[in-house]
Amino acid sequence: MAVTLYVKDGCPYCDRMREELDAALVEFHEFNISERPELIPELLKLSGGERKVPVLVDGVRIEVAPKGG
Repeated sequence: MAVTLYVKDGCPYCDRMREELDAALVEFHEFNISERPELIPELLKLSGGERKVPVLVDGVRIEVAPKGG
């Protein structure tokens, strides 16, 4: 099952998370909230109202800015 990654433009933590997923050969779907601001309410719901990225969704596990953001 692929994971979902929410990111925004200019976020070094997002870039790092993307690189780590690529290096681990993890299939993921990426949603950029800078390009798709209509996804912000969904992101806020997942993050418990926090305006932080990256947000990684893996099945039922949700990680909000796991290494900073």
